[in-house]
Amino acid sequence: MLRSLYSGISGLRSHQTMLDVTGNNIANVNTTGFKASATQFQDTLSQMTKGAGGAQAEAGGTNPAQIGLGVQVAGISTNFAQGSAQATGRGTDMMISGDGFFVTSKGGEQLYTRAGAFELDANGNLVSPDGAILQGWMAVNGQVPVGGAVQNISLSSKAVSPASATNAATVDGNLPADAAVGTQLVRDVEVYDGLGQTRTLSLTFAMTGAGWTVSGDDGTGATAAQAMTFAGGNLTGPATLAVNGVNVDLQAITGFAGMTTVAFADQNGRAAGTLESFTMSPDGTLIGSFSNGDSDVVGRVALANFTNPGGLEKAGSSSYRGTANSGAATVGTAGTAGMGSLSGGYLEMSNVDLSQEFTNLIVAQRGFQANARIITTSDEVLQELTNLKR
Repeated sequence: MLRSLYSGISGLRSHQTMLDVTGNNIANVNTTGFKASATQFQDTLSQMTKGAGGAQAEAGGTNPAQIGLGVQVAGISTNFAQGSAQATGRGTDMMISGDGFFVTSKGGEQLYTRAGAFELDANGNLVSPDGAILQGWMAVNGQVPVGGAVQNISLSSKAVSPASATNAATVDGNLPADAAVGTQLVRDVEVYDGLGQTRTLSLTFAMTGAGWTVSGDDGTGATAAQAMTFAGGNLTGPATLAVNGVNVDLQAITGFAGMTTVAFADQNGRAAGTLESFTMSPDGTLIGSFSNGDSDVVGRVALANFTNPGGLEKAGSSSYRGTANSGAATVGTAGTAGMGSLSGGYLEMSNVDLSQEFTNLIVAQRGFQANARIITTSDEVLQELTNLKR
């Protein structure tokens, strides 16, 4: 049989593979985080018909004569170039700008993905559409542990911001210097104990013949009182009043005539609160907003990178798994060496270039047609050979 017949067959197979790869790229033009693939060809073994000859004193050397035996697919490479950003406005959507992969866990297997379309499940875990759980580190008392094994990122609404006892409060505003003797001004504020229970702290400002005095009462029987002195409208002493462990800062109070604006500015205690929402910083730190008005770090998203990302094996659902040629995963945080930054409320679009893919379709189609012509031409030659016997 003619060698060209089998060369044509190998060409058909190889260009069919190119069509398959190109078709898959086009099919995933809108797949979040998808990375396009490219087919690479190489020739197969060549048959030696004449070996090379070395140069002699009176004759030149000769080159080898070889006949190629067709083409084969050398490999299918993945293009990990950055895809375009698409704004979604969803806090659970994440995008990596630069190198790196999200780390996920599914069925006990650790996988890697560029698709950041996560959402919360019934247990508060951040999961991908196929149920893989996003990995990272959870904060303990607002501090994310450095290093250590990754764990599930859980942002359950059952997460609690602990209560904090009030130990400081601030009062500002003006006490009227021209107030009549006997004038009393009462100002209240809610303060908290270590369990988040509230009580009312009341300050009473009273004008006496010697000037203003202030007294405090928190309803537990704890009281405090002291005289206030002003010079040129500014408080000269004392600057604080302690009531049952709460130090009330008075230094911002002034004593000018004609204005009564004294009031509590703030206090530093709070009740316990539950997680309501979260935001993400560029390094992957998740900052939770709690119902008690507190904001605190609740976790950090982990990223992974590889010495050879092209060696990763596609595991389906836009995920990859490590192989012997990808190298071991280097797990770290966004913004560190070798890792890109993270953006919340964005998704990375597919990096498929449709103009290039349609061009590849034409190239693959024409290549397939040309190799089919090799087969038909070889068939015509064989037909001529069989006709010699007639």
